[in-house]
Amino acid sequence: MTKLKEKIEEFAAIARDLPDNLQVICFELLLRSHLEQLTGNRLTKDPPSNPSAGAVPPTETKRPADAGAKQDDVKASDLHLKAKRFIERYGISLEQINNLFFKEDTQLKPLYEDLKTTRTSESQIRITLLLALRSAITTGEFEADVEAIRQECTERKCYDGNNFGNNFNNNKSFFDFKKYTKNIKSVKLSDSGRKQLADTIKDLQ
Repeated sequence: MTKLKEKIEEFAAIARDLPDNLQVICFELLLRSHLEQLTGNRLTKDPPSNPSAGAVPPTETKRPADAGAKQDDVKASDLHLKAKRFIERYGISLEQINNLFFKEDTQLKPLYEDLKTTRTSESQIRITLLLALRSAITTGEFEADVEAIRQECTERKCYDGNNFGNNFNNNKSFFDFKKYTKNIKSVKLSDSGRKQLADTIKDLQ
């Protein structure tokens, strides 16, 4: 019983690192798989929160399913002309874009979970670059809203309020401002920032 309790705590810790809409499903799948290994029998009853979840391996990344929402890959026709020129210039493929985002109805949503860095400052910059890419795909503007950056940093547990502005100023060559201040509501990428975005896209594959 003690070992089972330890496993449950371990599965709960793994699930907590995922987005809110995936936590319950992930925990149920991990627990179900563990119980099947213990008993040697397949549990035929699917978890109540997701009747079809038994067909999805626990380690497989799946797009979060919202009821009634139409989900699809990003197509070339979805790209703004400026975004098309960007990916052509830096040798980015549409497949690489689809490894990072998916289209739900008319909105782009992130697929990436791992920013592939343990540094808070680098995580903040990568989030900014990726938000700017999402904007560019639909509007052509490589621009990110500061509050959206702050919110995603908080959700991904990499928000450092004391150094939020400093992180931008330490990487100001990526942006169109001379110095970041609290009055700035959105940040636009410079040519260096777009080059860094291209490198980040490739690094996150």
